[in-house]
Amino acid sequence: MTAVAKLTSKGQATIPREVRGKLALRPGDVIAFEIEGDVLRLRKIEPLDLGYRRAVRTTLCEWESPEDAQAYDDL
Repeated sequence: MTAVAKLTSKGQATIPREVRGKLALRPGDVIAFEIEGDVLRLRKIEPLDLGYRRAVRTTLCEWESPEDAQAYDDL
């Protein structure tokens, strides 16, 4: 299937109805943009999607030092 959308001046595009239907996308769903060379793949992220967790893992470790654990210990 091929679907086309136009990019706005704000860098936004509407996901075509056919794509939303095929992926069963609903408002509030999380989607991933996977880029390989000049190819973009869009996919729906499931709540416990391991690929998504791996992709964001490096952004979630900034508060893992012993100092941080001590600072937030009494919260």
